[in-house]
Amino acid sequence: MGNSCVKGAGGSNPGLDLTSNATPLPVEQTTFKWIIDGFSSLLDKDQGWTYSNVFEIMGVKWYLKLNPKYKKIIGKEEYVSLRLELPQGSVKLDTIVEASFKFIIYDQSNGKHKKQLVNHSFQTASTSSGISCMLPLKTLNKQSSGFLVNNSCIFGIEFIKVATIKANTALETLFVRKMNVFNEAKVYTWKIEDLKIEDFFAPKNRSYSPEFEIGGYTWSITMYPSCDGNHVSLFLKMKKTNDVPKDSGNLVEFTLSIKDQENSKDKKLPGRCQFSNQYPCWGWNKFISLEDFKDTSKGYLIKGKSCIEVKVAINGSSKTEYSQ
Repeated sequence: MGNSCVKGAGGSNPGLDLTSNATPLPVEQTTFKWIIDGFSSLLDKDQGWTYSNVFEIMGVKWYLKLNPKYKKIIGKEEYVSLRLELPQGSVKLDTIVEASFKFIIYDQSNGKHKKQLVNHSFQTASTSSGISCMLPLKTLNKQSSGFLVNNSCIFGIEFIKVATIKANTALETLFVRKMNVFNEAKVYTWKIEDLKIEDFFAPKNRSYSPEFEIGGYTWSITMYPSCDGNHVSLFLKMKKTNDVPKDSGNLVEFTLSIKDQENSKDKKLPGRCQFSNQYPCWGWNKFISLEDFKDTSKGYLIKGKSCIEVKVAINGSSKTEYSQ
């Protein structure tokens, strides 16, 4: 049997040459150049930052900032400085943009460009690369430098790597309420009778107020000796925290007071904390010194009687979400 007459398997058939008219694949853009024409006019302006237009490289929008007269130390030498930034709102809360790039000031005469390598993680809390002081302004202004030619400078940035990754973050949203008749502060008073200091400061001894309700939740006050034995600890505790959804909290504004029964000069401390399943108790380990508490002239403890007051208002709520 004879061989097949089909040709071109060996690549010698000119009719099947796919290279002669092939369209080259597009090369991904990695460099942004910024020509400043009339650079001396920019130097005549007050010290500050000049912004480039927004450009897109490697799937991310950026802009470059230039300060030709940045001072590392006030009153010292001026530096031509660059800064890379992301436009406001361009990064989602759960996203990080990892970037590796080089700032460049181009030497237009000798090709000895000034470069500086930077690695930075861009995110909502950090949309700027920070300031890179490239070279002293007096060096750029030298005629022999090649950085300034015909009153024109060329700045640029060369991207080496850009990776957008999803961050493993905990995001809390706090909803703060306006004060009104429905969430105005309420006061509870705990009157303590026959308080004996020697019993109170016995090891691991704690005193608890009766439970009370404010804002739809049940509370109690806890008083006990501090670890150093020289102070009174005072805390507000939310009871039945199962009523608070998981990963949620209540923003509570409260003031704990030990009443001055003689002079009305109460000892009080305010707080604005989030009470949750995990942290249902907030207050102060060293609310007042034992010396002041026992001093009858201050009116906090009179013949074994003390009066503790708490003012409570629920000002908001929070919800925490965890990204995977």
